[in-house]
Amino acid sequence: MIVGTYHMSNPGRDLHNMKADDVLAPKRQAELAAIAASLARFRPTKIAVEWDAPVVAERYPKYLAGTLEPSHNEVVQLGFRLAKAAGSVPVFGIDVEGEFPYEPVKAYAAAHGMTPSLDAHGADVDRAIAERERVLADKGIAATLRSMNDPARIKADQDFYRSMLRIGGGAEQPGADLLTAWYRRNFLICANLIQLSRPGDRIVVFYGAGHAFLLRQCVSETPGMILVEANAWLPR
Repeated sequence: MIVGTYHMSNPGRDLHNMKADDVLAPKRQAELAAIAASLARFRPTKIAVEWDAPVVAERYPKYLAGTLEPSHNEVVQLGFRLAKAAGSVPVFGIDVEGEFPYEPVKAYAAAHGMTPSLDAHGADVDRAIAERERVLADKGIAATLRSMNDPARIKADQDFYRSMLRIGGGAEQPGADLLTAWYRRNFLICANLIQLSRPGDRIVVFYGAGHAFLLRQCVSETPGMILVEANAWLPR
């Protein structure tokens, strides 16, 4: 199961960022507890998250022991929480650092009159993010996650990445270079996921929603793995 999520700690590291409110507030904590209880019905045997393996190895035992400092991060709020709710199942950090060389894309677009097109694609992303912020404010975290994990929404989110292939020409292909770096990172994440899986495992993966399309593809196209829809298990 791939669960695309927003970054709850507002790190601002993405090209386009959603603004999240305080997930440590009692209302949000109650919502997150309900989400974990609902996902626990899937009976996961392993949880995979968007942190490096050494960080997870250090922090997850502290979480189980109740000694981890309060954290807004979705790895803790969703990943660790579900793992504990499911019987303290193992948590695996499968993230890989990668480049996202967007500046050459912007420079090429500016030099070749393509900035309006690039801005239009960025505006589409900003509108989608604004809608997620509205859903979060009006309907809560579970509704936001359901919206983000709708297959049609995931496909639409992927359109931004594919639009980068229009930026370039001849031997100069900054858009293709960007996608090469992006796909490489996701293939490495995919490899980590596949390599930790064993027959009979029921793995829940929590990752930034921008990765959802490629991670879903990873699972659905890998022999021996079955993609489970998150929205079949998220609370309504």
